[in-house]
Amino acid sequence: MLAAFCGYNQLKFRQAEMEFPPSGKFVEADRIRLHYLERGQGRPVVFLHGGVLWSRDFERVMELAAAKGYRALAFDRPGYGHSGRPKHGPVTPADQARLLHEALNKLGVERPILVGHSWSGLLVLAYGVLYPDDLAGIVTLGGGMYKEGYPAEKGDPISRIVMMPLAGRIVMNLLLAILGRVMARPIMKATFAPEPVPSAYEQETLALWLRPSQFRANREDVLAFAPAAAEISPNYRRIQAPAVIVVGRRDPFPTKEHSYRLHRDLPNAALMELPDAAHMIPHHHPQAVIDAVEKLARE
Repeated sequence: MLAAFCGYNQLKFRQAEMEFPPSGKFVEADRIRLHYLERGQGRPVVFLHGGVLWSRDFERVMELAAAKGYRALAFDRPGYGHSGRPKHGPVTPADQARLLHEALNKLGVERPILVGHSWSGLLVLAYGVLYPDDLAGIVTLGGGMYKEGYPAEKGDPISRIVMMPLAGRIVMNLLLAILGRVMARPIMKATFAPEPVPSAYEQETLALWLRPSQFRANREDVLAFAPAAAEISPNYRRIQAPAVIVVGRRDPFPTKEHSYRLHRDLPNAALMELPDAAHMIPHHHPQAVIDAVEKLARE
């Protein structure tokens, strides 16, 4: 029975990857292939998605950015979409910042504006701490930046089971085969609440996020967040690059408070509150993202 479930899962996952093939380009960093989208020419802006999907979260934003004269790039983070992921152990936000830095160097991207949504709020700040001279500014969108208030601050039982070497793979295949779609829909609804879930996003999530490789990457990132934030956040005051912190007043997650705390911690930050926005700002408020980039570019 287990073999049948695993075989059925693998068939569905291959079908999903055929339905949503790579639509961008690849660059190699530390022997890891990273998939990215690119639009336009001009001053570089790099967009980094949150903890569920991939670079196409920023498709509408990138079109607007290109029309404004920016070179817009959006990456599938390691293990998401069509990007590979290191297999040597946990891949921390700092590790992902190092991979991104190498990839941008190879692409000839100098001093970009980094835009991080949700989980990637911590990623862009890690980049700012590690490479303070190699970025022009930071934009966070409903970002998670601190250990305190993060949903998995004290760990996450499902993630710990999934990360077990053998039992985790068995449980994950069974879990995704039997309960994956049942689990995914309420998670999506909660992520977008109180705004609606776009139908295209639902299709992509059901196809891609439920692949064992991406689900495992997501669970690993969930566990890595709190200890990484505890280590990195005391250094935020050292970041001298200008920043724009975007937060939706209707964001239902406790990490909403992180934006206000970050505004106090960063020496050169502006706060942009969106009265009608929730958590998924790139999808429902793409113009607000461009407004934040433009505000930073004028600094």
